[in-house]
Amino acid sequence: MNNIAKFLINGTLDLHTFHPSDVKALVPDYLIECKKIGIYDVRIIHGKGTGVLRGIVHSVLSELSYVAHFQLAGESEGAWGATLVTLKRIASP
Repeated sequence: MNNIAKFLINGTLDLHTFHPSDVKALVPDYLIECKKIGIYDVRIIHGKGTGVLRGIVHSVLSELSYVAHFQLAGESEGAWGATLVTLKRIASP
């Protein structure tokens, strides 16, 4: 699945426009594209709802070796309706 090309890669991924079944593939694809263009701090908006989508996002993030850290956003960034992700930087030789 490479639907990423259709969307602006700006460090914010709003999942409201996607079907929940696409999230497991979409999140890693988006993060890889962010890394390619030098975006290492990403905000994923999953909404507050029942927490199911947040759980899927966090499960996916916990399995990705290139994710350094993730946490729920602060009040000014979406609170528990968004997750902030820090991607690992490639070390220079």
